[in-house]
Amino acid sequence: MNGGLGLSPTMLGVVTTLPTAAFAAFGAITPRLTRRFGATKLLLAAMALLALGQAARALTPSTGVFLVSSAAALAGIAVANILMPVLVRRYFLSRLGMVTGLYTTVMIAGSTVAAAASVPIAQASGSWRVGIGVWALLAAVAVVPVLALWRTGETPQATRGPGAPGAPGAAAPIRVSRTRLGWALALFFGFQSFSAYAIMGWLPQIYRDAGFSAGASGLLLAGVMAGSIPMALAMPALAARRPDQRPLVLILAGTMLAAYLGLAIAPHGGALIWTALLAVGQGAFPLALTLIGMRARTSAGSVGLSAFAQSTGYLIAMAGPLAVGVLYEATGGWVASMGVLLVALVIQATAGLAAARPRALEDETGTAPASRRSTELSASTQV
Repeated sequence: MNGGLGLSPTMLGVVTTLPTAAFAAFGAITPRLTRRFGATKLLLAAMALLALGQAARALTPSTGVFLVSSAAALAGIAVANILMPVLVRRYFLSRLGMVTGLYTTVMIAGSTVAAAASVPIAQASGSWRVGIGVWALLAAVAVVPVLALWRTGETPQATRGPGAPGAPGAAAPIRVSRTRLGWALALFFGFQSFSAYAIMGWLPQIYRDAGFSAGASGLLLAGVMAGSIPMALAMPALAARRPDQRPLVLILAGTMLAAYLGLAIAPHGGALIWTALLAVGQGAFPLALTLIGMRARTSAGSVGLSAFAQSTGYLIAMAGPLAVGVLYEATGGWVASMGVLLVALVIQATAGLAAARPRALEDETGTAPASRRSTELSASTQV
C-alpha cells in the first residue's frame, strides 16, 4: 500500500491512528444524528458509507482521497458500533444476551479474518487494492438486511412512548456525561480497550524478547484472538442472566492480573498459560457492550450511553499502545509496561464494578417513564 500511494512515515502514522480517532469523533455525534434521522435509517446510511469508503480507498491513486475515503469508511463503522447495542435492545430486548453475543462474535471473527486474509488476497491478485477492496463487497452485502429492516417501517414495542427518539413529546437529550453510570461505563470500556490495543500491538514483541521466533510469537497472538471468539459468544449470555454482573467483572480482572504478572515474571515458561488467560480476559469487551444495552430503559438513553461510553472509551484506548511502547523503549524491558497495564486494570475493575451494579441511566436522570421501569429492566436480564 505504501508503495502504491507513496505514503511518508508521518502519513502512515496518521493512517494507523485514524480508526480510534474516528470512532471517538463520529461516535460522539451519533446521538444527534439519531434524533434527527432515526436509528435504523442512520445505520443504513452508515453501512452504505462504509461500502463506498472502502471502494474509494481501493481505487484512488491520490493520498488525499485515500485518507478522506478511509475516514468515511471509519465513520460508517463508528456509527454502526454505537447503534448496534441500541438496535439489539430495541428489537431483541428479551434475547439481549444471545444477540449481543452473536454480533460481537461476528465483529471479532470478521476483524480477525480480515487481518489474516487481506495480505494473501493481495498477493494472490498481485495488487494491494484488491486486498482491501474486496471488503467493500461484504459491506455492500450488509446493506441489504438493514435496508429490508428500514423498509418494513415497523415501530417495535420497546421503542414506543416518550422515551423513543422522534416520538411525540420526546424528552430532551440525556446528558450522560453528568451521570456516574455514564462515566463508569466509559472508563470500563476505555481501559479494557486501552489494555486490549496494547496487548494486540505488543504481545508478539514481548514473546520475541522472551526467546520465541517471529512465527511462534505470531501464533501466540493468534491464540489470544481465537480464544476471544468463544468469550464473545458466551459472556453476553452469562451477563444477561443476572441483574448484577460484578462477579464477572472480578473474574475477568483476576485472569488479566495473573496474565500480566506471568508476562512480567516468566513470559517464556508459561506462555501458553498467559495466552489462555489473556484470551479469557478479552471477555471484558463483550461484557462492556452488554452492559451498555442493559443499563438504559429508553432508546434515547441507550443511544446516549452507547455514544458516550464508546467515544470516550476510544479516546482512552488510543494511549494504550503508545504508553507501553514508550516505556519499553525507555527501559529496554517489559516490567514497567506491565505495571502500566496493571494500573489500567485497577481502573477497569473499579469502573466495571460501578457499572455492573443493577441500575439504569434513567435512575440517575429521572427521565424514564415510571410505568416502564420495572418491566424493561427485568426483560433486559433475560436470555
